Amino acid sequence: MKRKVGTVVTGVRMPFISQGDDLADLVVSNILGVCEIREDDVVAVTESIVAISQGNLAHIDSIADDVISKFGKDSHIGVVFPILSRNRFAQILRGISKGAKKITVLLNYPQDEVGNPVMDMRGWNPYDHTTADSEQFTGKEFRDRYGKYVHEFTNLDYIDLYESLNDNIEVVLSRDPAAILKHTSDVIVADIHGRETTRAHIIRNGGKKVLTLADILNEPSDKRGHNETYGLLGSNMFGKSEVKLFPRNCDSFARAVQDEFFKRTNVRPHVMVYADGAFRDPVCGIWELADPVVCPGHTEGLNGSPSEVKLKMVVAGEKDKEAALKRALSDKDRGTASLGTTPRQYKDLLGSIADLVSGSGDKGTPVILIQGYFDNLLKE
Repeated sequence: MKRKVGTVVTGVRMPFISQGDDLADLVVSNILGVCEIREDDVVAVTESIVAISQGNLAHIDSIADDVISKFGKDSHIGVVFPILSRNRFAQILRGISKGAKKITVLLNYPQDEVGNPVMDMRGWNPYDHTTADSEQFTGKEFRDRYGKYVHEFTNLDYIDLYESLNDNIEVVLSRDPAAILKHTSDVIVADIHGRETTRAHIIRNGGKKVLTLADILNEPSDKRGHNETYGLLGSNMFGKSEVKLFPRNCDSFARAVQDEFFKRTNVRPHVMVYADGAFRDPVCGIWELADPVVCPGHTEGLNGSPSEVKLKMVVAGEKDKEAALKRALSDKDRGTASLGTTPRQYKDLLGSIADLVSGSGDKGTPVILIQGYFDNLLKE
């Protein structure tokens, strides 16, 4: 085993991206300016620059217009279980509120879907409550019971923030999403990964028109961006009055990047578009996965899950450890290996790696090159 380096992950700096840029060409040019590309390398491109290059943006007035088209003018809309976020949801709520006469936002407690608390968790005993608990509070009633809470990282009181976005917004809190029906039967389900379950529960309990964020800005228009599959899901603040939507046609983009590499180098690396990684902070308990998926598009070779042997189990007690590993890998190739790893998808694992390396701030590395990921210890 001469080789001393396994998986290497490199953040690749890129120029500022604008609508209409040939992003496939820019990605390939900048990576080839860093290193030589090899078969089985993985090129990961963050979803945000794909969406920006597509011009997949929308003004909050476009959100309002679509809400009016789907609920009618002067409607009272319930917005159920949004995440607590300045960048992810506040801008969306501004748009929704401009398209309705009244908005009742129903927040979950003690925390939102991705783990942001709306109260001091030290005062919360989960055994005092059940998930079917339909008890409902106004913002004032909730504070009288649990105290005023400012988010540890953003220093924001999200009840105050959401109610301050427009004078037609009120916030209530309940652990039962059907509690919104005490206010209105027209509902936008705003949670991300549990949206279909939440929608079904509200409809079962009497909801009339119940959409999800995926149903807003999901139709093409020559005046704004859209996403047929995810609508407003995966969107993020873009300037003062716009949102950047989740990118479209990501599989096609990934293939275009792969084809451009092949044209220039005769090598076809794997290519993917990545979004939020699927990991949870072990201290604060907040999940990063505020996007609907980790990977909205990739080339064919990234289908499936790893099939690996447990090295520590294979070589334990063996005198010739290398020979034992060779036998185990041979068994794996024949499909007879019994020891493996948690069956997560390549696209989710690699997308999480890319997101951790790139960050979401000012590193300026929206393209990540992952090399050696598909190797094993015996590969030189």
